[in-house]
Amino acid sequence: MNDFVRVASVSPKVSVADPFYNVDEMLKWAKEAEKQSVSLLVYPELAVSGYTAHDLLLQESLQKACAEAVGIFAEKTADSPVLFVFGYPFVLRGKLYNTAFVMQKGKILGIVPKKHLPNHSEFYEERYFQEGREEVEWIPDFLGKEEEWIPFGMHLHFTAENEARFRLAVEICEDLWVPNPPSVTHCLMGATVIANTTASDALIRKNDSRRALVQHSSGCLHNAYIYTSAGPSESTQDMVFSAHSMIAENGKILSESPRFYEGMIYSDIDLSVLWQERIKQNTFETTEDSAVQVPFPLYKADYEAQGVSAPFSSEKRKKKISLKRFINPMPFLPPDSGKDYERGEEILSIQVQGLKKRLKHIGAQKVILGLSGGLDSTLALFVCVECFRLMGYDLDNILTITMPSFGTSKLTRNNALECARLLGTELREISIEDAVLQHFKDISYDETMRDVVYENAQARERTQILMDLANKEGALLVGTGDLSESALGFSTYNADHMSMYNVNCDVPKTVIPLILRSFVKEMENAGKDSMDKEKVKALKKIVEEIIQVPVSPELLPPDEKGEIKQKTEEILGPYVLHDFFLYMHLRYGFSAKKLFFLACHAFSDENMQYYKREEKKTFSPKEILQCLKVFYRRFFSQQFKRSCMPDGPKIGRIALSPRGDLRQASDASSRVWLLELEEIEHSL
Repeated sequence: MNDFVRVASVSPKVSVADPFYNVDEMLKWAKEAEKQSVSLLVYPELAVSGYTAHDLLLQESLQKACAEAVGIFAEKTADSPVLFVFGYPFVLRGKLYNTAFVMQKGKILGIVPKKHLPNHSEFYEERYFQEGREEVEWIPDFLGKEEEWIPFGMHLHFTAENEARFRLAVEICEDLWVPNPPSVTHCLMGATVIANTTASDALIRKNDSRRALVQHSSGCLHNAYIYTSAGPSESTQDMVFSAHSMIAENGKILSESPRFYEGMIYSDIDLSVLWQERIKQNTFETTEDSAVQVPFPLYKADYEAQGVSAPFSSEKRKKKISLKRFINPMPFLPPDSGKDYERGEEILSIQVQGLKKRLKHIGAQKVILGLSGGLDSTLALFVCVECFRLMGYDLDNILTITMPSFGTSKLTRNNALECARLLGTELREISIEDAVLQHFKDISYDETMRDVVYENAQARERTQILMDLANKEGALLVGTGDLSESALGFSTYNADHMSMYNVNCDVPKTVIPLILRSFVKEMENAGKDSMDKEKVKALKKIVEEIIQVPVSPELLPPDEKGEIKQKTEEILGPYVLHDFFLYMHLRYGFSAKKLFFLACHAFSDENMQYYKREEKKTFSPKEILQCLKVFYRRFFSQQFKRSCMPDGPKIGRIALSPRGDLRQASDASSRVWLLELEEIEHSL
């Protein structure tokens, strides 16, 4: 997989005003970076001299020593493929500049000066440095033995000869903190990677400010941002430095150094994420590219997916490396379960507000929904209850209809009945068995066939009852189908596929348990007397039972023990995989090969050790491949159902409404994606 590039940030130990010591430390980390297959290594601001050298920067002896030390660094890294960025006090025509040197294979590719010089509070850089200019000029290379010229100026971009998606620009420390950072101009001209050499001192809550700035820059500019700060050995007199270094990508922090850690952090940035985001975001407006482009050969390691045996010779396999970044296996959920309640409450509130608006608009004070005792219908019920409480409506006007048939299990039926009773909504039980059997006679169908006709007839009978009851009662029929089912088309056309307003349309299957638990927790917090507490305790128990019950449409008869025989995940594959596929396919538009690669890594033991949630599931590459085939086949073939799906509230970034997020042809072919998977299958 060649979409990734390993980048690193290092805060080495520093001896202020001793460039030989500093370069020696820099070389140690240069070797380590090469050992770890790093392509880009960024050092702190004025790493060669030390940031706090202050007035010593004006001394000729230190200036000469810095030049000699950089010469040593160039000589020692002449054979290294790593691209280095480090801070250097550069003298040009009698003026001192705070700059970043960009070097590879012992040569200076370019020198970028700092634009914004802080001269407030503890900083007084204008005492030493000249403000950098945007225009690029060519100056003699003071390291070159022959007559060579190097570019000097802010508008410098370092472009990879072998990778159009990698384009590096540099800004220095304070440049990020100003209202209009240079990185804005850089990215609008095409830069995808920003390196920031910095010396930012440690103050209370300053870590939070730095993190917010880096996240904002990488998010709104769709770039990879490598922020490298000076460490505690730089500390002197009135300032302490915390070595706060970060690697961000498209608004997410991939790696962050511990406080006061003098060492290296690294991560693998995904160039396709940056590229696809810029393609998709039409508001990311590019400007005229006036930057001077300096080409260089980007070293790119060859990545392999966890658990997949590469079909290569042992020699070629040695050159492959494992991905070193966390991939959230459940991207619709917070990585930290400590955020579950907050996320669940937020989602529920959006669903409630959507339903509230629709009820007000049509002047309805009554809703109706089918209650099966499963995840989806329970969530829809909770949304209705919360909405009616907010609007001051009587809960008796929530009509819950349970419609047992051939496949209804005792457990789900009892859960449905008990949920309605505890919440105080009206419950009606209408068996559909006789009606379905009559329908079989009407269409001359053999009920022993147990095929799709057998299943869909039950689903459509239920919807007919709900629709007609809604008309009779003057109620709004609330849909229960979720985002995951809609993506896979796992619904009966013009049956559970249809409603008057679907509150769950944008909620993935893997997220529903989180919302159900949030609803119960909110009720616990709001309980006033012992009776309320007992009801909440009973509801909490039922909710946990519902979460544990296998997902099923219950359209086929139970087994001999009366337990659910028809299990959706045995037919389609695990929803945790399908939700992962759906997110990556729609959010980033990844290829089938890329999606397979990411899934293999996300659900590997190595990646799971960084997952902070309790539910940790791993899958083999063959299991992932089989499930991915199902996903593509169904996602494409079932678009016709989504083309006429009912209204419902958008919850997150991934939505399937044909009126909003997904405009896909109902007859589009999945052949291109499946052919990619065939190639993978032959190699496993």
